[in-house]
Amino acid sequence: MNPIDFVCPSGTNDRVDKVLSLGFPDHSRSAIRRSIEEGRTVLADGTRLEPKSKVRSGDHLLVDLSRPTVRSLEPCDCHLEVIHEDDHLIVINKAAGMVVHPGDGTDERTLVHALLHHCREGLSPLGAPLRPGVVHRLDKETSGVMVVAKTERAHLSLAEQFAERSTVKIYRALVSGSMIAAKGVFGQPIGRHPKVRVKMAVSEKGKKARTNWEVITRFGEEFCLVECRIETGRTHQIRVHFSASGHPLCGDSTYGYKLRNHPDHLFPRVMLHARTLSFLHPATGETVCYEASIPDDFKHSLKALSQEFGAEKPSLPECE
Repeated sequence: MNPIDFVCPSGTNDRVDKVLSLGFPDHSRSAIRRSIEEGRTVLADGTRLEPKSKVRSGDHLLVDLSRPTVRSLEPCDCHLEVIHEDDHLIVINKAAGMVVHPGDGTDERTLVHALLHHCREGLSPLGAPLRPGVVHRLDKETSGVMVVAKTERAHLSLAEQFAERSTVKIYRALVSGSMIAAKGVFGQPIGRHPKVRVKMAVSEKGKKARTNWEVITRFGEEFCLVECRIETGRTHQIRVHFSASGHPLCGDSTYGYKLRNHPDHLFPRVMLHARTLSFLHPATGETVCYEASIPDDFKHSLKALSQEFGAEKPSLPECE
């Protein structure tokens, strides 16, 4: 991609990264920032910019938003917690901080790279070239259970089940504030945020989204541990629904969580964990259910909250 001569439109008076995000909506804000920081997007006279640099109406920019090339899908010897594995699929407990597949700004230590090292017989070749075997995803900061297809037959079956919403997906989330009710349903549609393209938002023009939730533990009036069973799989669905209700997930500054007086190490990430995944096994047709144990950082947060605020803890529901 050759640099594009971009002229700031009339009325412009803002940070260059924000202006370019509006001017190039098909590119992520992180990709735009990276282009600026690497000196590939500059003023027409060659002057380098920072993402926060102000630009105004009529300013000419040379913009290079070419995507970094992933060198290869070479196997990477990264730690994986395998929950189940057979000839057709593999179920893992994805660690928080691990990206599922290569993309803008990722290195070669994604889940896909790790699986290629672990599964020497290979993964399903269906789907996008850089996403072999991937039939669903978790956000980078979300931990928990995922299934990946090894064979084409398994890939097609699992993809169909996720598309038809016949899988069962149950999450645990730490949310801020005290939920008034003990359980409920969020059913607001979710679509792309009107101004920030990397975010989602509740929107009348969005797609159907449904999140069933139940309070598992209350920590005073400050926090709640909730269990969520999602019937749809919209991007950031749980995060958006709880944020819209006034109870953003702990650690989720993107969707409104504020640190307040609590130490920053209490919530080291977005506190969301995919606890349970149930589906029909592609080879046997039998219903299988897998659970991913709660990771240590999540346990640490729960323990700290219990010590500081006390905990009202009813019995936990079993895996279905």
